[in-house]
This record gives sequence, C-alpha cells and structure tokens, in this order.
Amino acid sequence: MAEFTMELNDEQKEVRDWLHGFAADVIRPAAAEWDEREETPWPVIQEAAKVGIYSLDFYAQQYFDQTGLGIPMAMEELFWGDAGIALSIVGTGLAAVGVLANGTEEQIGTWVPQMYGDANDVKLAAFCSSEPDAGSDVASMRTRAVYDEAKDEWVINGTKTWATNGGIANVHVVVAVVDAELGSKGHASFIVPPNTPGLSQGQKFKKHGIRASHTAEVILDNVRVPGSCLLGGKQKLDERLARARERAKAGGERVKNAAMATFEASRPAVGAMAVGTARAAYEVALDYAMTREQFGRPIIDNQGVAFQLAEMRTQIDAARLLVWRASWMAINGKPFTAAEGSMSKLFASETSKKVTAQAIQILGGNGYTREYPVERMHRDSAIYTIFEGTSEIQRLVIARTLSGMPIR
Repeated sequence: MAEFTMELNDEQKEVRDWLHGFAADVIRPAAAEWDEREETPWPVIQEAAKVGIYSLDFYAQQYFDQTGLGIPMAMEELFWGDAGIALSIVGTGLAAVGVLANGTEEQIGTWVPQMYGDANDVKLAAFCSSEPDAGSDVASMRTRAVYDEAKDEWVINGTKTWATNGGIANVHVVVAVVDAELGSKGHASFIVPPNTPGLSQGQKFKKHGIRASHTAEVILDNVRVPGSCLLGGKQKLDERLARARERAKAGGERVKNAAMATFEASRPAVGAMAVGTARAAYEVALDYAMTREQFGRPIIDNQGVAFQLAEMRTQIDAARLLVWRASWMAINGKPFTAAEGSMSKLFASETSKKVTAQAIQILGGNGYTREYPVERMHRDSAIYTIFEGTSEIQRLVIARTLSGMPIR
C-alpha cells in the first residue's frame, strides 16, 4: 500500500506538465468555438488520441497508479483547459470504470479496448444509468432486462437519459432491472456491442454548460445482447440476487448495486474536474486583478478583491486535498467510513460554482461577456453539483454513512 502523500513524484510531475501543455495549446484555443457549436469536438479528441491521452493505456496507467493521484491529477489539468472538451475526452472513462468495477477479466480485456479504438480509428463509449423518472432515485429505474434462456440472450427495453456520448458511442454500458422486487439491489449492468439492433439515440440535449460534450437519450427497443455481455456473468448475478433476497426477508444489510459501485469509484474524479475548472477561473481572476487598474492602482490592492482571491485559493486547495485523500483511499482499498468520496465531490463541486461566480464578480462587466472565459467556466461548473449524484444526494450519503443508516 502506498503511503499518502501531497507531493507528486517525478513521473507524475512529468505527466502533469505534459497534460497541462496539451490543455493550454490544444484544448483552450478550441474551447469557445466548440462551446458555441455545441458539437462533439472530434478534431481535439483525435489529437488527444494521436499523442496518447485518449487511449486505454494512458487511462489504465493513471487508474492503477498506487498513489491514487494519477486520475485526479489528469482530470484537473484537462478540465483546467475546458470542461466541455475535457468531458468529451474523458467521458468514455465512466463506461470503462463500469466495466472495470463489475466485469470479469475477459470482459475487461474484450470491451474496454473497443471503447477507445486507436489513433487512426477513434471510438467512444457511454454509461447509461439515469432515466426520465429515475435520476437520484435509482430504485425507480424502469429499464428491464429479461433473460432468454433458450438463446442465452438478455432482452433489454427502456429509455435512458443524460447519457454522455449516448447514441453516438460504439459501446454502451446499460444498467437495467433484472429483479424488480429487490429495488436497487435487483440491478445489473450490460454491454451493448456496436451496431446492436434496437438501440437508438433519442433527444440530444441543448445544455447550459459543458456544451462541447454530447448528452442524449438512449432508447432500447427489444435490444438483444449475448449472455456474455452481462457484466460479472450470470452465476455471480444469481448468487448476488439470492443473497439480496435472503437479506430482504431478514431485513438485513443493504447490497450495493452496479450503478452505485460505478458512481462511488468515480466521484473523486468528478471532484478533480471541478477543481480544474475552479483553478482556471481563479487564475484568470488573479491575473485580471493584478493588471486591471481603477483609481490609479491595481484592483487587487483593494481588500474587497484581495480577500475574495485569498478565499478562492484556500477553497481550491482544500477541495484538492479532499479529492486526493479519497482517491488514495479508493486505490488502496480503504473503506469510505465517513463517505469520503462523497465529501470530496460535494466540497469540490460547490467550490467550483462559488469560485467561478467570484471570478465573474472580480472581472465585473467583462466577466459577464464571452470575451473572457470565466462566463463559460461558471456555466460549466453548474454540472458538477448535479451529475453523478447531486450535492443534496452527497449530503444524504454522508449523513447516512455517519449515522449508520442504510443508503438506498
């Protein structure tokens, strides 16, 4: 087990600087254009694939970094560049985490590479969990998967929503109900291979922020997938469902469902995204405050501005430390006894919203225009308090963890 440290090693610093350079030289110059276009920035993704950032190898190296800091460091730098484009680059990772968290070694080896493709043939993946009537309330999920034993196939029907890369992805990971009586404990995750009949894109959403990232509904109409596409395999599912039924009869402890396992693994990474956006806005505001003069002196000479910047930097650093702690705990198998993963996501996302709003205030009228990036950063930051568990849900998870109450 790696010791917890707040100091990146030489290799990590080299990767960080490389990512920062890509974010500064490739992502930032394209940010305003793709935000306005509200389209997937394929040229930037392809460039990321060419240099090795959008690849299974890079993602795996960061994911399995025993310090736990590989993923949050990478997320912070990319989202420092631009949240919408960065999410287009890393959005496949959520589906990959779903397979890594729930799949067999054979499934991981088969499907994760197909989620990325290569520099000459870039692929995308989508993780599909939320539904029109089931966002935070995963127990209300209606998408059903029924096993056809004669053909060893699962038949999936339902509608997913808010899916990053939904409908345009090559590989979809879909969470569905296999035993409705067990509520959220009766869920399972399935791989839907490329070009599977019955899967189609529904509504594409026009969003407030992260507009360079494709978000859409995914419609599943009698989608048939082989039995091998059930993540973890049928034997493991049957055993888990049997345990859940026994515990339900006895009124016993909860069993984590597949979607929850994915979200728990990814929440610190979302916190790191929020830190990146907050840091970017803070740096713009600091530079502006040091160069903008009013009444014959830089506005940073005014305590009203200087104290805001001091608070912004303090909150950003505190958020990063919470993210790093949770990431280190996760990779080293330390249980989140106080919901540390949710803590990191909650604090970092709320910090990002606050810091980007303060940045606009420091820039005044300029901050409210699209000539300066803080306006876009503020719109982007709103998503961190919503996706992969709202701030309200994070507080609920933390409170119930501390009290020992079940998290449903």
